[in-house]
Amino acid sequence: MGRAFQNRKESMAKTSDQKAKVYSKYGREIYVCAKSGGIDPNGNLALRSMIDRAKKDQVPTHVIDKAIDKAKGGGGEDFDTARYEGFGPGNTMVIIDCLSDNPNRTFGDVRTCFNKVKCKIGGQGSVSHMFDHSAIFVFEGNDEEVVLDALMMADVDVTDIELEDGKVTVFAPNTDYGKAKSALIEALGEIEFEVDEIQFVAQNTSPIEGEELEKFELFLDLLNDLDDVQNVYHDAEY
Repeated sequence: MGRAFQNRKESMAKTSDQKAKVYSKYGREIYVCAKSGGIDPNGNLALRSMIDRAKKDQVPTHVIDKAIDKAKGGGGEDFDTARYEGFGPGNTMVIIDCLSDNPNRTFGDVRTCFNKVKCKIGGQGSVSHMFDHSAIFVFEGNDEEVVLDALMMADVDVTDIELEDGKVTVFAPNTDYGKAKSALIEALGEIEFEVDEIQFVAQNTSPIEGEELEKFELFLDLLNDLDDVQNVYHDAEY
């Protein structure tokens, strides 16, 4: 067995640790969605979307059920959303979304990540004006006109529609998420969404390479190691 066996054990431990982080992330998001919008996925599109994403990422059913049961009980932790912005290595722009039960701790942890790569966290709005806060849907299809007509009839302010390799991608303002998803399902039936999310999409990209790229990857690793960090958006182009 020797060294090869040890390598495999370490790899398995790392995979297990990564899975635990994924389960924790989805557990928090499902809990917050259910607590704020109701525990019935049929009446809470955000919760339904989150559950679908969790299942695609192979989150066990018992993790999902536990988060919903916790929200149903009305007790448990009080997680608040927190968003931080700043400039990362290579003058990249970064937005970090968190769910926290202790905002002071979370802010300190995120600021430490910036400090470790000799960058500084910014104030609210320092970089977000360079991103579009978009609802994004990707699904199989070959007729963007039908999709556009359905969205227009539902009074969705469509930002863009792309058709490539048999996949339709729809961009709409984040405020139109529920309206857009309902219109797509009503027009096209039950859709298997490959992407069904609200994201920050950079309006432009910042090329990054060499030492700055190494620092940027370290920066992302530091952020992703924080339990409170849910999503990191940036404009870096590798």
